[in-house]
Amino acid sequence: MIFLIDNQLPIGLVEHLRGHGLDAVHVSQCALEKSSDIEIWEYARTNDYVIVTKDEDFFHLSGCDKNGPPVVWVRLGNCRNSVLFSVFDTLLVRLLQAIEDGSKVVEIR
Repeated sequence: MIFLIDNQLPIGLVEHLRGHGLDAVHVSQCALEKSSDIEIWEYARTNDYVIVTKDEDFFHLSGCDKNGPPVVWVRLGNCRNSVLFSVFDTLLVRLLQAIEDGSKVVEIR
């Protein structure tokens, strides 16, 4: 499982997830920082990535495309990276299990 971190989230989340032994990449590291949501969606589908985003559009895409990539929808407001990382730390085991169990959208609140 490889996490594709969307533009609204910090590139530091990549290193934070890697610190937990997970594979992650930021859209800017894939030359996708100026791509449309559909282009990111198709890239994730083609490469078997899990999209991690704050963008509600990916939630809607998931509802229209049952064969699309899983989406981790971060629904936290603006917060410091330390808060974001702490929430991921707290929910990581359940998040990974939900994706393994086939959940198409996992919300982080």
